[in-house]
Amino acid sequence: MSHVLSAVAWPYANGPRHIGHVSGFGVPSDVFSRYQRMAGNDVLMISGTDEHGTPILVEAEKEGVGPRELADRYNRVIVEDLVALGLSYDLFTRTTTRNHYAVVQELFRGVHGNGYMIEQTTHGAISPSTGRTLPDRYIEGTCPKCGYASARGDQCDNCGSQLDPEELINPRSRINGETPKFIETEHFFLDLPALAPAMGEWLQTRTDWRPNVLKFATNLLDDVRPRAMTRDIDWGIPVPLPGWQDNPNKRLYVWFDAVVGYLSAAVEWARRTGDPEAWKRWWAADAGATSYYFMGKDNITFHAQIWPAELLAYNGEGTKGGEPGPLGKLALPTEVVSSEFLTMEGRKFSSSQRVVIYVRDFLSRYDADALRYFVAVAGPESTDTDFTWSEFVRRNNDELVAGWGNLVNRSISMAAKNFGSVPVPSSLTAEDSALLDSVRGAFDTVGSLIATHRQKAAITEAMRVVGEANKYLSDQAPWKIKEPERRDRLATILYVALQAVSDLNTLLTPFLPHAAQKIHELLGGQGVHAPMPEIREVEDLDGGPGYPVIMGDYTVGARWEHVELPAGRPLSAPKPVFKKLDPSVVDEELARLAS
Repeated sequence: MSHVLSAVAWPYANGPRHIGHVSGFGVPSDVFSRYQRMAGNDVLMISGTDEHGTPILVEAEKEGVGPRELADRYNRVIVEDLVALGLSYDLFTRTTTRNHYAVVQELFRGVHGNGYMIEQTTHGAISPSTGRTLPDRYIEGTCPKCGYASARGDQCDNCGSQLDPEELINPRSRINGETPKFIETEHFFLDLPALAPAMGEWLQTRTDWRPNVLKFATNLLDDVRPRAMTRDIDWGIPVPLPGWQDNPNKRLYVWFDAVVGYLSAAVEWARRTGDPEAWKRWWAADAGATSYYFMGKDNITFHAQIWPAELLAYNGEGTKGGEPGPLGKLALPTEVVSSEFLTMEGRKFSSSQRVVIYVRDFLSRYDADALRYFVAVAGPESTDTDFTWSEFVRRNNDELVAGWGNLVNRSISMAAKNFGSVPVPSSLTAEDSALLDSVRGAFDTVGSLIATHRQKAAITEAMRVVGEANKYLSDQAPWKIKEPERRDRLATILYVALQAVSDLNTLLTPFLPHAAQKIHELLGGQGVHAPMPEIREVEDLDGGPGYPVIMGDYTVGARWEHVELPAGRPLSAPKPVFKKLDPSVVDEELARLAS
């Protein structure tokens, strides 16, 4: 058994999340985590809502509420949506807990104590109309290096260059379009140049990363410079140093704070489960655990450069040396698993321009597994992908309903009608054995593909075997067997089909957990096949306000292996597992988008 950390990007709590968000961080991480648990590994899947920074203040002001009230509201919305989607977090928490504050401040003290936080005078951007700090990501302009017109104040997404806002040509606020004012201010900077050699050595060992991620991360080292880790803002985690701690207008940068959440969430999970030191099984550098970070490509910089640099600095592994702090030497990421972007009907998702469908709205009209299937089979795994309603309906109807759902329904209904239970097979023909061998062989193939983050290929292979099973049934045509003397053959065909359905259901469980539980029960199974997350209302461990978390018991459920289906198990006439969508859905949804 191995220890596997699934570190899932933290959704920002300034509004509900849309299906583009969960296609990048949500579904891929859950498929991976469910598979790893089924394969017998000890998985810790963690995340939470990211609740600090200027965007929270901007939205709170717009809605006429305080930042904590806004964060409370959208934290609960996001928690409910992720549970409805079936994302099996061991802990989904938030960045406003006192536990998180303590762990973040410990990381900062350790990095500072080892000499990798340097104090510098710099120019900060403020809004002339409000006097409020403008975060780098809220400033846009032309890249001075490649000429890209929509470069952000922290980096250019076109050429990958790290930038400072004042370097942009014709900078403007993304909030209101005004030209920012730059003023002198004191901040702490993470000394990335002192960490670059260690970063380069580490990246050279990451040979199995997706090529685009590794290339992007490596290119960041070509233009490395110190990066500000504090901000002029009154909403966030205080800087834990004399002269800074009590300054109401200086806070840690939200991106220093947020990535530490992967560690603080593990610490909180351990405390909540009664073994406060258990987090070290996934985090101690000498524990031998593996860690996988799931996000969209716009966050590669923070997970492939900033977070590893913070860890190296805390460990004292840069050119300035140093010693690990009280948390001990911490493990760097095994892999940064970045997805590309999902667009919608040819356009970039935009809440302000109403090019969006929120997770909650989607799940109010369609099944969670229909969305999970689309993301897995047609999502932005390695290239930008366009979500269209016509393709969603086609995938649902032609593949889920007519392919997998049809196999399940006709196999179980014929067995229930003719035998009332899983029939007893007689001797197998070559065709029978060929199908069963193909299904059993898929465990290694599909499992290996999921383990190496090739989920599109994995579910495509599983569905290919579904097609084999459907062809087997059509070729054998059990519905044509009427003669009493051929009843043994009828029993054998239906047993082979049911055994194939049972194993295929296991293969598809990481992708379609809701359907998998239903099919398990249709096959006469009892108990939990695909464990589900649940919302738990908890108190802050250190005296702060209570909040909802996502947790679950994932020690139960199916294992990643062939299991013989017991003959004689009672069966009932099945109900359809998937819903066929009327083609008119396409026009209805496009009308909603246009309204």
